[in-house]
Amino acid sequence: MEPVYTPVIGFARGVFAMQGLRFTILGDENVPRTGGAVMVINHTGYMDFTYAGLAAQKSKRLVRFMAKESVFSHPVSGPLMRGMKHIPVDRTAGAASYAAAVAALRAGEIVGVFPEATISRSFELKEFKTGAARMAAEAGVPILPVVIWGSQRVWTKGLPRRLGRTNIPIIMIVGEPITVAADADPEEVTAHYKAVMAEMLGVARAAYEPLTGADLKFLPASMGGTAPTLAEATRLDEAEAAERQRKADQKRAAEGRPGGDWP
Repeated sequence: MEPVYTPVIGFARGVFAMQGLRFTILGDENVPRTGGAVMVINHTGYMDFTYAGLAAQKSKRLVRFMAKESVFSHPVSGPLMRGMKHIPVDRTAGAASYAAAVAALRAGEIVGVFPEATISRSFELKEFKTGAARMAAEAGVPILPVVIWGSQRVWTKGLPRRLGRTNIPIIMIVGEPITVAADADPEEVTAHYKAVMAEMLGVARAAYEPLTGADLKFLPASMGGTAPTLAEATRLDEAEAAERQRKADQKRAAEGRPGGDWP
């Protein structure tokens, strides 16, 4: 039992119950009961990290998520995130975040990573960064693939949040741990586990209730929905990232700090 994380889990479960969220978790027995692992999760909604942690409850594990630095600067969420030993990520200068994650993995923690880095506006799998694969190889731990489907209907980028009682179903699938050799090619490891996650996501989508009418905005264009295509979403993301990098570079230059990029 942890003084911050344990009560936060209890509070979150109460909130989910009030919202009427209906979770189906498949494969949660695949979460290792001991030792480190890099939990990699697809990203379609702002609440994904709160949901993904539920997948580790059966194995009595806590997940230390890598989350954007701004969450740690907030007067309310900041102390909670630090108390739960989550790992802050400055996406424009990520060396320190990477080192902290590897240290946590070597200490036997499960570290949660969103390899797409940002929410997928298209609800398709975006390009995956190789940081998770490199961390797994360096720390000598497996990759643990997890997919979530339905969370985009609660709160996602560019659409109004729906935090009241919605009775939204959310499906999560945990795949078998993927061993990563110390000398493995990060690009090959990343491509492999992305393919595994794509197959898992297909299973989750097939099992999900049909979306119609106004809810088509939560469905990928490739499935007949009205969400942006992957190419359209990528253009929006690139413009947003360029502006974020420009502002970060200006701030670092003013403070005399070195630059860099999250892997």
